[in-house]
Amino acid sequence: MTRALSQGLEHTADLAADLASSERISGKGDLTRKRTVIVADEAGHSLRRPDGFAVAPMTRDTWRGQVLHVHGLESVVQAADGNLTRCTTSRLLRTLSTEQRHPLAAGDWVQVRGAGTEAMIQAIEPRRNSLCRSSRGRRHVIVANVDQALIVGSAAMPNLKAGLIDRLIVGAEAAGIRPIVCINKVDLVSAASLVPLAGVYARMGYPVILCSTVTGRGITRLQQALRGTVTAVVGQSGVGKSSILNAIAPELALPVGDVSRDNDKGRHTTTTARLIPHSRGGTFVDTPGVRQFQLWEILPAEVPSAFRDLRPLANHCRFPDCTHTHEADCAVKHAVADGLLDTRRWESCCHLAASDRPQQEEED
Repeated sequence: MTRALSQGLEHTADLAADLASSERISGKGDLTRKRTVIVADEAGHSLRRPDGFAVAPMTRDTWRGQVLHVHGLESVVQAADGNLTRCTTSRLLRTLSTEQRHPLAAGDWVQVRGAGTEAMIQAIEPRRNSLCRSSRGRRHVIVANVDQALIVGSAAMPNLKAGLIDRLIVGAEAAGIRPIVCINKVDLVSAASLVPLAGVYARMGYPVILCSTVTGRGITRLQQALRGTVTAVVGQSGVGKSSILNAIAPELALPVGDVSRDNDKGRHTTTTARLIPHSRGGTFVDTPGVRQFQLWEILPAEVPSAFRDLRPLANHCRFPDCTHTHEADCAVKHAVADGLLDTRRWESCCHLAASDRPQQEEED
């Protein structure tokens, strides 16, 4: 009997060693220890979130909706019948330990329990994709579940930031989101001065649209490109994102602001990402302007493969881990010297690969 008791104690000690010291065991089983997040598909089958949390089927008193915009711990959620409800976020979602700056983002599909002032978001469904960046060492999800990203720059006031456009393209492609390049305010400069930059992106297969909300140039093409899709509109402040949306769908009447004449920077009018259905049969996601876009979880060695024009050339470099900066027999540098590769794109790739340390992001 003594021997059996000793074996039982040894077995209990082995089990205890496998458990985290902070866990408390109850009779409710494994789901209790994993802090269950409730979510289900349309057929009511239980799902498993990609972050490893166990999930259970949706209960009868919950309903499904999409987050239109987030304000702190409250979010506006649209149900299937079109009704809007201001919902709080459950304590479970608020306290989950994740790398995200905020558990919710515009575009998320969620499960909500209750109605009216008692409505509370209980779970977030797995995202189809998400456009995100690094913000003070954490993941900032700008928008989720979109079809394409309209990357807007301005020809002048503020000046065109081609490097920022490159970063946004890389971030969109890494997330599986189709990029569209839009250069606004072309009425302020000579159209010929934009041809080299537009040509670089067009040769890589990206749609490039030159537009002006003053003259109406390019607006019809934008209407066609954004019809029937969920499109995130991203770019720095002052480039005219809200003005473009007003030109495409005048019924929106979004507020717009002027560019500061002191520092040539935009004065932000959009403070949070918002889903905006429009009469063209699709949805816009108007996002706040950013001055920097630090990529999230992209290693320096992976950056060249995210540049469409560098990718085929990098395969011919002498060294498989070539950084395209100082190595001998670098096919990328040879292409730059021979005029086969745009010098600015090569410099942009090198700069992006070198910025592998976390940087403090500044948001308008």
